[in-house]
Order: sequence, then structure tokens, then C-alpha cells
Amino acid sequence: MIAFILVSLFLTFEPYKEAPRPFYLGVDFAYGSQFSQVKALVDKVRGYTNLIVLGSIPLTFNRTALDESCNYIDQSGLDFIVFITSYPMYNGTDGYPGNNTLFDWMGNATQKYGNQLLGFYRYDEPGGNQLDDGRFQLVENASLSYAQVANEYVNNLGGIVHYYSMDGNRTGVSPAKMFTSDYGLYWFDYESGYSTVFGEFVGNQSRQTTIALDRGAAQSFNHPWGIIITWKYDQAPFLEPSNELFSDLSLAYSAGATYEVVFSYPNVTEYGTLTSNDLEAMQTFWTDVQTNPGQFGTNAAEAAYVVPVNFGFGFRNADDKIWGLFPASNDSYTAKIWSDTQLLLARYGSTLNIIYDDQTVIQPTLKEYAQAFYYNQTVT
Repeated sequence: MIAFILVSLFLTFEPYKEAPRPFYLGVDFAYGSQFSQVKALVDKVRGYTNLIVLGSIPLTFNRTALDESCNYIDQSGLDFIVFITSYPMYNGTDGYPGNNTLFDWMGNATQKYGNQLLGFYRYDEPGGNQLDDGRFQLVENASLSYAQVANEYVNNLGGIVHYYSMDGNRTGVSPAKMFTSDYGLYWFDYESGYSTVFGEFVGNQSRQTTIALDRGAAQSFNHPWGIIITWKYDQAPFLEPSNELFSDLSLAYSAGATYEVVFSYPNVTEYGTLTSNDLEAMQTFWTDVQTNPGQFGTNAAEAAYVVPVNFGFGFRNADDKIWGLFPASNDSYTAKIWSDTQLLLARYGSTLNIIYDDQTVIQPTLKEYAQAFYYNQTVT
């Protein structure tokens, strides 16, 4: 009887298995303008990715190539994101010259492709442009206070995001999700209304700092977050070695990223910058995620470092500018914040979040951290 009961219990109660979390692994197609190139990439990676970002402006300017690409990705069972821009589309038999027609296309695509069209990518690296006095810097007036710059940045960027997510979608369906990639000011990007910001793993910049800032902002605003692996070198082979690619993918996954994208530009191989070793690393990673995700461990956020509200510091080095307008030396807290950040990253690694002292935003989530450290307190 005892043996019968034990066998019955074994057959009845299966071991607990954690439900798989939403996760996307994909490639940013940024290197071509032809549908044939998109098709070749999709055919190559469809077995070990589930996301394509159509990030090539020449492709999105060509209505025929864009429609063919979206149709093929949809038929292949992959999800996708489309880069959009305010520049007029190419004129011609298959062009569409202006925003009105672009908005029509966005609305029709949202209805046609349903959930497989995850959303639209608009305004590349807004925070980076602000920090580095880029071509599309949103705030240029250095006579403003931090609060005024933050307000102007969020209002200017938020107007763009809202215009394309809500006003641009004139079909009556729900607002489209908006994506971007960035390497700074993630908090203010999310505050501006982005659904998801892909933090850039770029060059030799600290991956842990990117995670701390991007994840910290996303979780504070209750949004998913992701990373995009971009150039390590400014010449061929551009991307990091395949073993580092695998390591970066693994790190971001263990930290809870919902999206992981590999940027592929320019067209130096058949698939942009992706080599056979890169593709093999992505395939191995995808297989591991599907078969044994527990092997990556967990680097969920345990501690938070709270920095001043409106403090638009770049966090790339001790002398990084604030809002791209103010030298680090002008602020009495910058040196301490940089020192605290390095100390806490050394202690907590990828389990640290960096958040801003806006209590209306962070108060509901502060209790989720085992430790919280503040910029105006001693950190040892």
C-alpha cells in the first residue's frame, strides 16, 4: 500500500517548473535596402531568434521592399519592430512622400500584423545625442537649471514619442509601443514615454553600469528593458569576438532583460557584420535559453543607488558631462556619485540598480530592494 501511494504521488505531482518569461533575441537589420537581403537574414536566423528589427532607413523608405520584408517576417513566425523617421519617403511609383502616408502605413500595419508587430523604433540615441552635443541634441541652453533642462528634454522627446505612438496612429487602435536604443539618460527616455529602451553594450563601456541605469529606470517606470550589442571597434570586424558576444547575451539574460538585439551594420558579410562564429554563438545561446535557462543564474536587482532628481550625468567616466551642457566639476556631488557608483558596482555587480530621487516614481518599488543607498549619505 505504501509503495502504491508513493508511486501515485510521483505520477500525480510533477516537479515544479518555472514558467518561461517573455524573452526576445533578435538582429537589427541595418545594412541594406533590398527585400532579398532581409529574406536571407530571416532564413538564416529564424531557427534561433524570434525578433527582427528593421532598422535600415533606406529599406523603410521603400514601400515595396518594406511591405515584402514585413510580410515575409510575419509569415516566418518572427516578431518585428520597424524603424520610422520623419523624413519624407522617396517619391516614385512605390514611394510614399510624407508623414500622412507614413501614419496610414503604421496604422494599417498594426492591424494587419497584430501582435507580431511589436511596435516602432523612433529617434535613435536621444540621450546620447544630448550628452555628446549630437546633431539631434534636444536641449542646447546651458543657462538653464538641471530641472529646466530635464523638463525641456522630457517635453521635447515626449512630444515626438506621443506623436508617433498616439497621434500618428489614426486608425483608432491602441497606441503603438515605441522603442529606441541609447547609451545614457535612460531614466529620462522612459519618462518621455518609450515602452522599451535598449541599453547599448558598446565598446569597452561597463556592461554593469548600462544594466544598472537601464534596468533601474525601466523597473521604476514599470516597463520591460533590453540591450543591444553594438560596435566594439570602429573598423572591421566591428562587433566583439563571438565568445564575448555569448558572454554579453548571457549576462543580460541573467539580469532579466526582455529584449536582446545584435546590431548588424555595415554590410561586410552576407549578413551585415555577423560572422559565422557570431551566428553560432547566438544559436548556442538560444538553445541554452530554451533547454536550460537556469544555467545562467540570476542577477536580479538587490540594491539601489539613488541619485539626485534631474541629474543628467552620463556615468561613462568621472569627467562625463551633465546633460551634455555642464562640466562634471561644476557640481559638488558628481565626484562622490562617481566614486559611490564604482564602489557599489564592485560590490553588487549586475545586481545594482541606479535610480533617481523622484519619490513619486520610486516609492512603490523601493521596498523591493534589500539595500538602498543615497547620494547624500556616506557610502562605504
